Amino acid sequence: MIKSAGARFREALKEENPLQVMGVINAYSALQADKVGYKALYLSGAGVANASYGMPDLGMTNLEDVCIDIRRITSRANTPLLVDADTGWGSAFNIARCVREMTRAGAAGCHIEDQVLAKRCGHRPNKELVSKEEMSDRIKAAVNAKIDDDFVIMARTDAHASEGQEKAVQRAKAYVDAGADMIFAEAIHSLKEYREFTKHINVPVLANITEFGKTPLFSVEELASAGISMVLYPLSAFRAMNKSALDVFEEIREKQTQKDILDKMQTRDELYDMLDYHAYEKELDKLNKETK
Repeated sequence: MIKSAGARFREALKEENPLQVMGVINAYSALQADKVGYKALYLSGAGVANASYGMPDLGMTNLEDVCIDIRRITSRANTPLLVDADTGWGSAFNIARCVREMTRAGAAGCHIEDQVLAKRCGHRPNKELVSKEEMSDRIKAAVNAKIDDDFVIMARTDAHASEGQEKAVQRAKAYVDAGADMIFAEAIHSLKEYREFTKHINVPVLANITEFGKTPLFSVEELASAGISMVLYPLSAFRAMNKSALDVFEEIREKQTQKDILDKMQTRDELYDMLDYHAYEKELDKLNKETK
């Protein structure tokens, strides 16, 4: 029997503690992360908006925009994929559709946050939240919509920034009571605060270790000491890719040649190895012989 993506994510969480969850923006970066050995991948809402549509992460992309990228990634990488579902794109019906469509697209799970519909990046100021009760209803709608019992419903709380640590923990507990399988504690400042989450929350807790944000770049070992179950790197590779690409664009524009920056580039052979190009080519040659 083939295990669902959700079941494979839950297995990965048992096999690696804390589980490193690596952000990818497309199918090729998913192949790279898979080859390095990551047991879980992540598709960021910011990644979809920034990389696929060239827009800021301000709630301007929709469910189908995200599902397109889910399908592309899961068609090439078998590593289970956790997906950013923002606020669920609307009412209980929208949230239910989100869960079903992401499951069908191949996602292992999704996280839904407690910001208002016109959401902001979790590490930016002036975030507005819905009530604890409204967010609990979002989680209930998501759980009730499952078509795979193992699909992960993760509740993200952004309350730490605006309501403080105590209210953030209270919200997280309410979301677990509403049926959340896991908790995403956003923009936390200290290991002590993470310990407070894991002490009071009886489901796995995720730490978002994103660069240039509000959370220090704690190591896996440090987060393990605080009881964290998952460590997320949502856009690390994307940031590096952007910087490298811009350097290449500028170099070629200025010097009118790329010969001095070849050492910064992946070689053709390295690309072919990642894609298993030669195996496809051999299969094509075989098919051509058979049809002659």
